[in-house]
Order: sequence, then C-alpha cells, then structure tokens
Amino acid sequence: MKKSELRPKYKALRKQLSENEIEEMSLAVANKLLALPIWEKTYFHIFLPITEHHEVNTEFILHLLSGKDKEIIISKSDFETRNMTHFLLTDSTKIKKNEYNIPEPVDGIEVPSHKIEVVFVPLLAFDKKGHRVGYGKGFYDKFLSECKPETIKIGLSFFEAEEMIADVFEADVKLDYCLTPEKIYEF
Repeated sequence: MKKSELRPKYKALRKQLSENEIEEMSLAVANKLLALPIWEKTYFHIFLPITEHHEVNTEFILHLLSGKDKEIIISKSDFETRNMTHFLLTDSTKIKKNEYNIPEPVDGIEVPSHKIEVVFVPLLAFDKKGHRVGYGKGFYDKFLSECKPETIKIGLSFFEAEEMIADVFEADVKLDYCLTPEKIYEF
C-alpha cells in the first residue's frame, strides 16, 4: 500500500481504540522495551503523545527511563522550517501544547542531535523492512538524518507490520526496531 492509503487506514484504526485499550497496549509496548540491547546508552529522545490522535502513551517508557537514570530529551517543532529543537527533560521543564496539540517544552537546556543515542519514533504504520509512515510533515526524517548513523531508532505502534510500503523515498530513515504490544520487530 501507499503512504496516502496507509495514513487514513491507521488513523481510523487508532480512533476506534478506547482509552483503556490505549493504556493497556502502551504498557505492553513499554514492557517489550526491556528486552532491547539499549540500556547501556545514556541519551534517549522520546515523543510526548498527542492524545487526540490516540498515539502510544509514552508515560510508561518515561518512567522506565527515569528509573534507569537516563537523560531524557524531548523536542519542540518549528512548522515553518520543519526543524525540531531538542531539550533535556528536567523537573523544572514546563510543557505546553502547541497549536497542533503536540505537548512541547517551553524552553530548557538544548541538546544537539548528535548527542542522542536512542530515538523513540512516532508513526502511523510500518512495514517488515523498517520503513514507516508518519503524518507526512517530514520532521522525524529530517531529525533522524541529523543523528549519528549508529543512533538506535525505535518505532512504537499499536498495530503489526504491513508487508510493504510501496512509495518509500530515499530520504526516509529506516527504523532499527519497532515495538508493538505483541512483538519486537528488528530490521
């Protein structure tokens, strides 16, 4: 399937999920994380979910990272330049939703992309080769291309892999893993 077909399909599937299902599935995704060989890393970038879009609730992952004393990084998006600015999440970080309901840090200690070792990537769908479909704005592809090649990219999904995304672009950055409530995909 093409990205233009996958986006509405997965938005509709996510919309059907109840709050309870989202919580249970998000916890199952977070538990899968414990099996990955990532825990010697220090700098972890995570997205804060857009609850209105029924995204994976990353709160469980935040607790895991915090409990393991990891440096947690969150981003602020600039919709004019399609750039993301990354900030260290601290006890004093103020979070505010932007006009697209994306929770973002107001300001803080900036962290350059090259320092980030693990990135949790939001997505709508992914395929068995590690390609993903996002919302189509290109923020994460741009950000991931700024990271070091060895940065570990982990997609988070409620749903299993599609066989193949037909219209993958050269600029699309592949995932290293994708976690679902049922399975760990490694690419």
